[in-house]
Amino acid sequence: MDRQQTIGFILITFILIFWMWYVAPKPQDIKTQKTEVAPQTENKIAENPTTEAKKEEPPSAFFQSQTIKAEEIITIETDLYVAQISTNGGVLKKWQLKKYNLWNKKEKVDLIDQSLGGDLNLLFTSKDGKIINTKTHQFNFVKKLPARITLKENESYKIDLSLPSANGEIIKSFTFKNNEYVFDFDVELKNMNDVVANYEYQVEWENGLLYSERNSYDESSVAKSFVYSGGELTELDVANIGENLEISPNGNTDWVATRTKYFALAIIPQDKKATSAFLSGKHYEAKPMGSVEKYTIALTLPFKGEQNHKTNFKIFLGPLEYSLIKKLNYNLEEIMTLGWSWIRPITVYIFIPLFNFLHGFISNYGILIIIFTLVLKILMFPLTRSTTKSMQKMQALAPMVEEIKQKYKEDQSQANIQVMKLYRDYGANPAGGCLPLLLQMPILSALYSLFSNAIELRQSNFVFWMSDLSVPDVIFSLPFKIPLLGLQDFSGLALAMGVTMFLQQKMTITDPRQKALVWMMPVMMTLLFNNFPAGLNLYYFAFNIFAISEQIYYKNKKMKEPLKKVEKKGKSSWFEGVQRKLEESQKSQKKK
Repeated sequence: MDRQQTIGFILITFILIFWMWYVAPKPQDIKTQKTEVAPQTENKIAENPTTEAKKEEPPSAFFQSQTIKAEEIITIETDLYVAQISTNGGVLKKWQLKKYNLWNKKEKVDLIDQSLGGDLNLLFTSKDGKIINTKTHQFNFVKKLPARITLKENESYKIDLSLPSANGEIIKSFTFKNNEYVFDFDVELKNMNDVVANYEYQVEWENGLLYSERNSYDESSVAKSFVYSGGELTELDVANIGENLEISPNGNTDWVATRTKYFALAIIPQDKKATSAFLSGKHYEAKPMGSVEKYTIALTLPFKGEQNHKTNFKIFLGPLEYSLIKKLNYNLEEIMTLGWSWIRPITVYIFIPLFNFLHGFISNYGILIIIFTLVLKILMFPLTRSTTKSMQKMQALAPMVEEIKQKYKEDQSQANIQVMKLYRDYGANPAGGCLPLLLQMPILSALYSLFSNAIELRQSNFVFWMSDLSVPDVIFSLPFKIPLLGLQDFSGLALAMGVTMFLQQKMTITDPRQKALVWMMPVMMTLLFNNFPAGLNLYYFAFNIFAISEQIYYKNKKMKEPLKKVEKKGKSSWFEGVQRKLEESQKSQKKK
């Protein structure tokens, strides 16, 4: 490689490193067994009295006659989850996913913090000026139910809960279906026209979703809340610790949602459009090491004083699996982390279909990633072939370039003209190696988004120590942290990737003046990739192996082929144009 090509490679590499560093998750203390969540504060869901959730002091006259009874809980089990409904607030108190374990693999993922009493509440202002939050009231099951209900095959089950008022009744209904992460939630207001003020009420999910991963920094980096309205997605992200934000978009709203790294909740009104939405979020530190983002999401529904007002909602509460989310047909896939907007189509229309197609034949995701990498390497062959050929041709011309520089060392302008002429005669392009690398960057970015957030890789075992492709594959740990770098745990695949990158650099860089690049870039990339998910590092490692094989093939092939000048065809080339400008510039300088 000559000086210009080296500079180009260095710039491209540093751009890639900066981007990777920017999006990389912070390391989590491997010894941390549990993330402590900061105490939950009282929730404020809007600025106007209609939508503030606070304790009623004194209670509303419309609900004073309520009889306090012992809490009753109904458990619903399907093939996908175990849920619980409580009469205290008429809330969803538990949502335990049967197919997903916590990061420690000892317990199942529960998306609801049961210590906070459950969720899915109604909020409104009563006509005596009190703020009503149904979470603070006791409901009754409309009919006698068994303590546990198990659904099989295509079965469904409806549970009705009633909250009586002085003049009317609020009915909350839950309809669960087997093999679906979506359930129906109905709100019925009977004779509540003399109770509900301001012609509106809210359906609210107050306490966000429980985290389920070891690295809470990583999970917080993608946790957000969303409003989808008029085909546009608005998001709220409390990215900094100590931040507390809220937004209240007005207008017809299709749905609101919140997510963690791998799971999501969405409230989707069916028969009536919500008139506005509310999102609030708080980001706080979790001890001993970590951070947590909690989001409240709410929809405002119109109430025109009907004698029997009823609204139906679909509630999604499950994994962020693209094919599953896409089938719901609500555009919920917009909340998934699939890369920047201009890169997202690559992920959605190429990588995910290919990934799913291969999974139909290959169950082990580690093997699948290797085959996936091979397929992409073949598809990218024209780009990498151009890069390899250009680099090899530049290496072959390097001695001639050095001779020209020595011959015209007193005349730099003439040296440049002669070097350009040499490149033109042999059909070499100094930018030929850089441009394909630039074209590959969107592909690498899309793959980063896919492998960093694919729930399919979560707790997916490969071989040996690689028992979870969604987190760094720690092969050994030091008893201390390395000063400045802060490293203590080391990824086996990141080290293997660094070795293969070193071999690539060794094969590519032959100029003794550039020997520092042989080890510098692999070391930097190894340190950078050390905290990346094992699945992503497996991809890069496999890609490097295939690239080395390709380089060896071309090297052996080119050693048998003598360097030849190319025949001049057609109109002037780019190099001839550059050379002509250099000659004109030199002549102009000589005249002066």
